[in-house]
Order: sequence, then C-alpha cells, then structure tokens
Amino acid sequence: MNHPLTSMMVGVQCVFCHLLVTGDAQWIAQEPDAVAFLPLAGSTLAPGHALVVPRRHCVGVLDADAATLAATMRLVQRVGRAMTAALNATGVVLLNASGPHSGQSVPHLHIHVVPRWPNDPATMWPAEPSHHVLPGDVRRLLADAFAEQH
Repeated sequence: MNHPLTSMMVGVQCVFCHLLVTGDAQWIAQEPDAVAFLPLAGSTLAPGHALVVPRRHCVGVLDADAATLAATMRLVQRVGRAMTAALNATGVVLLNASGPHSGQSVPHLHIHVVPRWPNDPATMWPAEPSHHVLPGDVRRLLADAFAEQH
C-alpha cells in the first residue's frame, strides 16, 4: 500500500520508508498513518516481536508532529492488545531510541513492541545509569525548557 508521504522518501535511503514503498515486509497491520510488521529474522527479541512505524518520515519522537505520534501510539496499543489476545502474552515492553547517542539503529521513528510472558527476564532497561553531570537543578532546567515550548 503506497502512501504519498512515503513515496517522497524513496531517494532518502531510509530503510523503513523503502519498506513502505516496496511493501516488502511481514505486515501485521497497515493503517493510513502507521504500520506494524515483524522485524528481520535474527533480530527478534521474542516470538511476535513487532515494529510499529509511522508512514510519515520523522527521525524520532523529538521531531515527530503530534498527529504522527498519536497515530503511531494508537497502533502500538492495538498491536500490544493483539499480542495478549493471540499469543497469550501477559504484557508488552515498548522500546524506542530517538536521537544521537540513544542507540537508535534506524533514523525513522519506530517502536518495538515486545510480548512478554511470566518467566521472561525483564532485561531491556539500561544496564547502568548515565554518568553525565549537569550544572544546576535538573527539575528547574526541564521545567523552564518545557515552558518555553508553549
């Protein structure tokens, strides 16, 4: 299913935009603004692990518009619910990395939805906290930056 927003991205060499244009994926769902598919063989974290990707190209949550984020998260929720219903998963882990130094592997917003069962280890949290030191009160820095956005 081609979409005008993805067809503009063919020359950008974005892996996910390429999949959207070619249709070359193991689709779980294809909605007007977001899609869900299985990852490539060998990169699966659990049976049923899925990727949810917006059709509109954006690098991550930091540059995505609100409508794109909303459409993506609606599909994330539906995929998670399908995992609990069809796979008897008891929960899901959502994984996203956005921006430089975050560990993002593909520069297109994507959410990994990983089904989990009772005996699965929850080892998807960073192993160590950051050692970065900030000057000043972190809460104040964030609150001020947030206020400037409005």
